[in-house]
Amino acid sequence: MNKQKQYKNSLNGQISGLVMPIFVSMRPKQWSKNLLIFFALLFSVQESWNITNWSTVDSMLANSIIAFIIFSAISGSIYLINDVIDYRKDSIHPIKSTRPIASGKLSRRVGIIAGTSILVPGLILSFLLNLNFGWIVIGYVILMTSYSISLKNFVLIDCFAISAGFVLRAIAGATAVDVPISLWLYLCTGLGALVIALGKRRSELSTFGKTAQLQRNSLRSYSITLIDCASLLAIIATIVVYVTYTFTATNLPNNHLMALTIPMVIYGLLRYAYLVHVKNLGESPEDLLLSDKHLFGTVTIWITVTALILIIFR
Repeated sequence: MNKQKQYKNSLNGQISGLVMPIFVSMRPKQWSKNLLIFFALLFSVQESWNITNWSTVDSMLANSIIAFIIFSAISGSIYLINDVIDYRKDSIHPIKSTRPIASGKLSRRVGIIAGTSILVPGLILSFLLNLNFGWIVIGYVILMTSYSISLKNFVLIDCFAISAGFVLRAIAGATAVDVPISLWLYLCTGLGALVIALGKRRSELSTFGKTAQLQRNSLRSYSITLIDCASLLAIIATIVVYVTYTFTATNLPNNHLMALTIPMVIYGLLRYAYLVHVKNLGESPEDLLLSDKHLFGTVTIWITVTALILIIFR
């Protein structure tokens, strides 16, 4: 009995010792990107659902929350698999070398098993939630797996792949609650994500130099000048598309009050550009949103004003 008890305690200790490294490898900070799933709920208020009809609100909110959890689990599993693929390159990176797999705290075998064990049930649950949502999730998995294996090695294509991942998140949110979303919103999401991706590449290149080029093949073809030009074009395109959206989208209030949110979007983009190009803080966009009070405040005010306009005037 004592041997069985010792074996059981040893096994429990080994399992508990793996939980935290696996969780860290799933990048919980990155899950904030999946909040885009809730945008479909926000922009369909008073159109596809009414805020006073609580039975509808409850079911749609529940679906959005479930979709967020599923997407977070699946994206986390892809991060695990990505770390297995990149463990050699991550081991020479000043920051990524501390990741569980790169540092040896978590074996590649366990990483693959854990990633697969989370991914497969996540895919099944996504189809159980909504058939279309399931197919979008499949598309996201294919895109991000392709990114981990190949796409991230090609200049500019890597940034467009990241941008497409954000768009798929927005589409997933719409399919989860079965509402149509304006094409303009998808364009804004994609272009805004492109700005973020380019900012991340710029920070990697300017901060880590040759080390970054060894860690990520695409950085060998990038230059600060190229990224700055591409970022400027992406920012201008985002602003033009958003302004056009606020004035021409047929599902917005006819009084064009959504135009009040234009200065917030412009300031948010310029603030991000300042943090990337002047402060060189773009490598972790998810940290910037929470740490920079100007950026966080701008996003919060934009969401609040947008919600009020749609609820009151739609």
